[in-house]
Amino acid sequence: MAEYKNFTVETDPDGIALVTWDIPDRSMNVFTEEVLDELNTIIDQVASDAAIRGAVITSGKESFSGGADLTMLQKMLGLFYKEKARDPEKAIKLLFDNAGRMSQLFRKLETSGKPWVSAINGICMGGAFEMSLACHGRVAAEGDNVKMALPEVKVGIFPGAGGTQRVPRLANPQDALQMLTSGQNLSPQRAKAMGLIHAVADPAKLIEAAKAMIAAGLKPVQPWDEKGFKLPGGPVYSAAGANLWPPAIAILRRETYGNYPAAAAILKCVYEGLLVPFDTGLRIEQRYFTEIMRSREAAAMIRSLFVSLQELNKGARRPEGVAPTKFRKIGVIGAGFMGAGIAYVTARTGIPVVLIDRDMPAAEKGKVHSADLMDGLVKKGRAKPEEKEKLLSLITPSDDYAALDGCDLVIEAVFEDSEVKKTATGKAEAVLKSSAIFASNTSTIPITSLARNSARPKNFVGIHFFSPVDKMMLVEIILGKKTGDKTLAMAIDYVRAIRKTPIVVNDTRGFYVNRCVLRYMSEAFKMLIEGVPAPMIENAARAAGMPVGPLALADETAIDLAQKIMKQTIRDLGEKAVDPEQMKLIDTMVDKHGRFGRKNGKGFYDYPEKPARKHLWPGLKDLYKQQNPDKIDYEELKQRFLVVIALEAARVMEEGIVTDPREADVGSILAFGFAPYTGGTLSYIDGVGAKEFVKLAKALQKKYGAEFKAPRLLHDMAEKGETFYQRFNPYPKDEARKAA
Repeated sequence: MAEYKNFTVETDPDGIALVTWDIPDRSMNVFTEEVLDELNTIIDQVASDAAIRGAVITSGKESFSGGADLTMLQKMLGLFYKEKARDPEKAIKLLFDNAGRMSQLFRKLETSGKPWVSAINGICMGGAFEMSLACHGRVAAEGDNVKMALPEVKVGIFPGAGGTQRVPRLANPQDALQMLTSGQNLSPQRAKAMGLIHAVADPAKLIEAAKAMIAAGLKPVQPWDEKGFKLPGGPVYSAAGANLWPPAIAILRRETYGNYPAAAAILKCVYEGLLVPFDTGLRIEQRYFTEIMRSREAAAMIRSLFVSLQELNKGARRPEGVAPTKFRKIGVIGAGFMGAGIAYVTARTGIPVVLIDRDMPAAEKGKVHSADLMDGLVKKGRAKPEEKEKLLSLITPSDDYAALDGCDLVIEAVFEDSEVKKTATGKAEAVLKSSAIFASNTSTIPITSLARNSARPKNFVGIHFFSPVDKMMLVEIILGKKTGDKTLAMAIDYVRAIRKTPIVVNDTRGFYVNRCVLRYMSEAFKMLIEGVPAPMIENAARAAGMPVGPLALADETAIDLAQKIMKQTIRDLGEKAVDPEQMKLIDTMVDKHGRFGRKNGKGFYDYPEKPARKHLWPGLKDLYKQQNPDKIDYEELKQRFLVVIALEAARVMEEGIVTDPREADVGSILAFGFAPYTGGTLSYIDGVGAKEFVKLAKALQKKYGAEFKAPRLLHDMAEKGETFYQRFNPYPKDEARKAA
């Protein structure tokens, strides 16, 4: 038997080979070029050895595999663009051939003449699930941790190793399209019900069950390779097909607004592929995959939503030379909605939490929030009752600051009032050990000013969560002028410990995310004042790629809060800092009509009791003279939203508030859903090109005002033909890695 680095192959007395995938020095198996080479050799070995009846492939790790290493696809694109400069036709042929490598390997496996069974444990994603679908038998371990999916569409590509051809030949086409275009996770039970796996087994008997399939005479032939094979949902050209495809296209358009080429390519692959023999279907898939790989959306989404996200999650911005922190106890001051949410996500990861408030009833109420969240998970079958009890045992409510003694980190989440925060800081520091870190969860007050209340400003930092804390994956870490490297390292360690993504932001009013969000909502207010009908405003924003319309977002964050922020800004920066017409609009909504937002059931939207759905408040059209919708440039409305946010992100980079383009991009998508297909705020500008973007901004500035004035940085980049990833290269020590 040959020796392999990433696999072991052991044949039992019954002639069944157990192929165990276990990449050294990685927590998760992924497909790399080396793994593909070794798997190719193993397939040949199994096929040529007369003593081997068949093979079971499984994982030696807790999970099966995360799929393909997308940095491999980035390398593939790099080779394409390098060759394109010399020979465009040859470059496309090279990309086409590389794009088909995994698909051809899996086809070789399923036509090798020997039966293969995939024994799936833990997570099985992307290319790993496509490989499993190419196996003649599939068995998954039972358990909540076992998930199967083809999630490629979420990073701008699609399952290009046979997934678009095998899934609709195993499952009914409606379920297949839903799975492929959404990237949804499947439980073992759901996968079996769809026909994607054959059996669910006790984890301890997974290999035994897989081997039993081969021992029972599993045929080494796939259904679609047998004569007389019929599609599960019937032919494309049939009554069933006529009821499926027109609505499917309409639904895709409704959900994506045409912004995601990969999702449209999936429909084309499935539709065209089901009309032809299987091998021709694979070639069709390969052709579309090559096309999508060359799209701006794929390059941007792979970079931001996979590569950059992984790097930030691994602590890319963590200072070097600081030992990692293992947290033994965390304190949270303020048991309101935010503080209670912070306590919950901390305890969820097994870290003990002390939850402080002004009195015991208030502190206890904060703990009840965690109980309610866990009850919801238990009801949905995503948590067990004993997990709820364990989590609640880790949260200690108290009205005594002395309970913070022994905390490694204390997070203050009290009202947005400097004096209240000052009091909390002093009381906490009086009992904290000298090495402990104090963090403020403020969303608007500069950290440097709050740190003046601290006796040890080096240990003071901002840790800004977003609401609701349990669902929002981004956390802004804000540095005061005196925040030390050790404090920053500990803050990043904490955010990683609670399984969220940290970005590092230098101190300024509104930090990064809120500055961008306020621009988004402000532009919507301007449109209302101009007389643009509210439905057009909301629809244009969603069509531009935003997940929530700006008026709906204003309701969620509270209109009366927007009023308070505006008034505070005027007090701090003067009357000119806020558009008086927008101030008048917000005052009218709050003071005249009592419309505070979702929290009191009426804002820009009305919120009737369920099952009725929210709807825009009819009174909005009476506030300003309405323009004729037919005379409004809808595409320009979409541009205004994206450009005004991206310009603010560029200003943040120019001011040195954010210094790493990965953080600006990832932060904009995770925090407020900035059009994910663009790759984020800065990738959007890079995709348009600095020169063209400045030209677009100038045209909008001429029509709509100073918020569209491009900063000097963008003019300079336009003159030099630079991108943000070149100007602010996040890989300065890696000469071999070219940021494009």
